[in-house]
Amino acid sequence: MHTDQHQHHGHGATGGHGHGHEQEHDHGHGHGQEHGQEHGQEHGQEHGQGHDHGPADEAALAEMLDLDGEVLHDYLTEVTGLVHDLAQAGPASPVRRILDVGSGTGTGTFALLRRFEQAEATALDLSEGMLQRLGDKARALGLAERVHTVRADLDAAWPAVGPADLVWASVSLHHMADPGRALGEAFGALRPGGLLAVAEFGTFPYFLPEDIGIGRPGLEARVHTLLDGARAGSLPHIDSDWSALLTGAGFTVEADRPFVVELTHPLPEATGRYARACLGRIRDHLGDKLDAEDLAALATLLDGEGPESLAHRPDLVVRTERTVWVARKP
Repeated sequence: MHTDQHQHHGHGATGGHGHGHEQEHDHGHGHGQEHGQEHGQEHGQEHGQGHDHGPADEAALAEMLDLDGEVLHDYLTEVTGLVHDLAQAGPASPVRRILDVGSGTGTGTFALLRRFEQAEATALDLSEGMLQRLGDKARALGLAERVHTVRADLDAAWPAVGPADLVWASVSLHHMADPGRALGEAFGALRPGGLLAVAEFGTFPYFLPEDIGIGRPGLEARVHTLLDGARAGSLPHIDSDWSALLTGAGFTVEADRPFVVELTHPLPEATGRYARACLGRIRDHLGDKLDAEDLAALATLLDGEGPESLAHRPDLVVRTERTVWVARKP
């Protein structure tokens, strides 16, 4: 396991377990909010960037990223399968060098290494803690010789890590100060014929029915409305037209596909913990914008141990959307 330090910006998350229904788009509209769950203002936001979090906050974020990968495992399997098929059909096959941009805890890194068994991966992230966690996982999985970590600020010039056959950017690009410039860096990091895979949010995950039996009906819808407002101010690139940006950077877009994830019972074992991690981060960030009744309902869901808590509810689901673009460097 090799670790280098550059100042880097971003941990991108990737999803995990779930029945993802894949739909194909012939046009590119950037659902930059897709992962909207990376909760800081959304899932994506926190994953993607590597802001300066305190140790406790970063540990909670890392746990949420790992849970995202576990619960949305089937989605990630479908996405990496799509990327694998396109890579096999191109001139950069076999894929031997992968660059994970905004890697977070490495959900995407390890999923890609399972798909591309001859490849090595370099993970770029601003957070030393995330990279340490990723390195620990690599050692535990017996993959230390295939994984390299580099601390880097993705809003600056990217480190020279060697030409890549595949660049992976999951819920990280919308955090960049200038996504177009970042796409130019990705273009420069790829070999001719290499692929860039970009995943972005469509919707923040929903877990609850309209009426949860406590407080006013529609709690999650109100929370999502506040979340959307917060995202609009703090993440100006969340709804970017990624197909247009990719084309402008010199890429040829070969796939633009939304994935609709709808999980019902039997759910992955980690679903309750995932819902608690996601909604807990939302409460932390939106607390002063929520009224007393909604805060009380969230307290019952998050902090209680009774039948109405997230730990024991029988009516949990997971509903979210993510969009994936795969583009090739000519």
